[in-house]
Amino acid sequence: CYELRRTILVLMTVVLCGLINPATTYSQGPSEPQRLLYVAVPGIRNYLEYGGHGLLVFNVNDGHKFVRRIATGGLGKDGKPINVKGIAASATTQRLYITTIETLQCIDLVSETLIWERGYEGGCDRMAIAPDGGVLYVPSFEKGHWHVVSGETGDVVATIRPESGAHNTVYGLDGNYCYLAGLRSPLLTVADTQTHSIEKTVGPFSHSIRPFTVNGRQTLCFVNINELLGFEVGDITSGKKLHRITVEGFKQGAVKRHGCPSHGIGLTPDEKELWVTDGHNQHLHVFDATVMPPKQLTSIKVRDEPGWITFSLDGTIAWPSTGDIIDVGSKKITAALTDESGASVMSEKMVEILVQNGKVVRTGDQFGVGRVTGSSQRTADE
Repeated sequence: CYELRRTILVLMTVVLCGLINPATTYSQGPSEPQRLLYVAVPGIRNYLEYGGHGLLVFNVNDGHKFVRRIATGGLGKDGKPINVKGIAASATTQRLYITTIETLQCIDLVSETLIWERGYEGGCDRMAIAPDGGVLYVPSFEKGHWHVVSGETGDVVATIRPESGAHNTVYGLDGNYCYLAGLRSPLLTVADTQTHSIEKTVGPFSHSIRPFTVNGRQTLCFVNINELLGFEVGDITSGKKLHRITVEGFKQGAVKRHGCPSHGIGLTPDEKELWVTDGHNQHLHVFDATVMPPKQLTSIKVRDEPGWITFSLDGTIAWPSTGDIIDVGSKKITAALTDESGASVMSEKMVEILVQNGKVVRTGDQFGVGRVTGSSQRTADE
């Protein structure tokens, strides 16, 4: 009886520890990190029918099985959830950040609790985090400026004013530069992150820049623009626009959201492919990025209008905002995200996080950024 009671006590302790520190339940031991997908909702405007409100966690290793829903902030004055605009995470600080149109939230990834939530002049849009987690570049909500915010306290440490209609932000992998795109400008602003000042611009492109991405060496940018089903390519080094690529075989038409034909673009981590969204036709279009200009390869039908695209760190999985889960190699949809009730989950704000022994060891990015940094990578002149 004593041994039975002792066994029950040990088991209860393990369970309680798991409840107190949920991250420990995700670890698979020292040899294999647990792959988790964190999805912030409402991640398509403020539509609660696509997953409700909160931070949803999915087990990538287990067929994207729903794990849990983490409570978040992001409530309006009426007490209702408001639009999520961006998501970012840091393995260095063990923190995850979510922007809404009004505030920036900081969440502890170990305890899965909200540390702080702060509002800023002009609101917030899609931010980006430094590789060391020290600061975030937080765009105002379509205003003229970006705030540079401390990842620890949320305090503003600098302000940058491109006067572009602040919207999307990408941090370079080496942490030296941050890329700022506004809804009302054809120029991509390049900020020096040591001085938090504008160093130069890339473009002009043919219209205002919408979603965009950069390669690992930060020599090329790939941008969606208004009124184009496709994308344009820019040379970050020279500051010049290089190419304009239109999707072939599909007609441009009206879209439900965002007002532009292609709102979402991403490089696979190995930079061999570039994937572009097509809202009107509900497709993703895949391009060969090993040649310049990129060459159209194939297209993938998805279950709704895609408005974003990102990839797993290992490059095997594509995650469009429609909640479809796509095998990159075969270009086949293998599953779809669903919440604890079985309802479809869709969001433009998701990030992969690797957890080992109860701690975050690596984080992905909400943008499909290229991750090739070696000298063998193609340059704009090749």
